[in-house]
Amino acid sequence: MRTKAVIFDVDGTLIDTNGLHSAAWVEAFQHFGVKVDPDDVRRQMGKGGDQLMPSFLAPDLIEQKGPEIERFRVDLFKRKYLPQARAFPGVRELFERLRAEGQSVVLASSAKAEELEHYKSLAGIADLIDAATSSDGVERSKPYPDIFQAALERIRPIRPEEVVVVGDSPFDAEAARGACVRMVGVLCGGFGADALCAAGCIAVYRDARDLLDHYEASPLAGKAAQTSN
Repeated sequence: MRTKAVIFDVDGTLIDTNGLHSAAWVEAFQHFGVKVDPDDVRRQMGKGGDQLMPSFLAPDLIEQKGPEIERFRVDLFKRKYLPQARAFPGVRELFERLRAEGQSVVLASSAKAEELEHYKSLAGIADLIDAATSSDGVERSKPYPDIFQAALERIRPIRPEEVVVVGDSPFDAEAARGACVRMVGVLCGGFGADALCAAGCIAVYRDARDLLDHYEASPLAGKAAQTSN
């Protein structure tokens, strides 16, 4: 079946931010007196803040301080870490190829809407996007399927079976499964191929450039699944 639309996660998939988000969370937790292992935080990348905090904070602390911690983390990330963010190679070129093939390009990110606008500019893709959703527009972030479901609503009447998600984390894959959409994984976010495949990815590539180089044989073109190393 031909793929009519491709939905992209952003952090760790298109923009090299997973390490930056992880560092911001560690610093924010420390500011509120909670010491966490950076590696443990890194393994939670792909979740939105509402889903990440319960992995490290007691329920009563989340109830008392959760919104304050999130505000502090968001401000810290914007001031200290966001200026370091860079797009991965090949992102604009991949989007151009998809548009040339007549496919819709959609962003579905756990980032805030303001961050998402910055990422569009950073990757030079604002003119190539048909629709976008962020954590501001849904009740629950990944690994819940809400963001992908919202993205699917934006591109109706294209059906879920005509869509492929591209993401970098097992939590993206879990969300894609919940939305009944196939997912292609990329390694550039720091998760291994085994973890991505175990979470349900039908193929794995290094990054956007690798996907572009292998487009014709990839699920993005509606071909059989394969793994690229």
